[in-house]
Amino acid sequence: MNPVMMIAILRRGALLSFLWWILTEGRRDAWVAGFVAIGAALWLSLRLCAPRSTQISVGGLGAFLGYFIWNSVRGGVQVALLALRGRRALHPGTLELQLNLASPAPRIFVANVLALMPGTVSVRLNGKRLRLHVIDERMPIVAEVKALEVLIARMFGERV
Repeated sequence: MNPVMMIAILRRGALLSFLWWILTEGRRDAWVAGFVAIGAALWLSLRLCAPRSTQISVGGLGAFLGYFIWNSVRGGVQVALLALRGRRALHPGTLELQLNLASPAPRIFVANVLALMPGTVSVRLNGKRLRLHVIDERMPIVAEVKALEVLIARMFGERV
């Protein structure tokens, strides 16, 4: 068995065990069924999502987390101020964006991060095309998405 597969089994097994422990509220008598459920879930996860040797850059992760936290707070304040002004202050719309990330995993990550950010919701990701609903089209969403792409590319070790 190759090292990538062993690491994936250990990581996923640990995560699934932790989730089982949470779901069963730490009950010891639930582990008999838990081993069966964890084994089945682990086997299924390995079949559906084969492990790859994708490495996440620690520096890139740190830069991303700083960006995410700052923009979550800033975006929350912006959305709250827009909401306080009433419906007339809002200019919602849908944007079609072309992502420049080569691999699917970073593109999916961008779409999911944007869904978590205040004022944006990812509607559809089709290849490199992302449809994004925004609370106000006048905001510099395109520039912010490009900046996010650069950070995520750095985190995943890609070039944009």
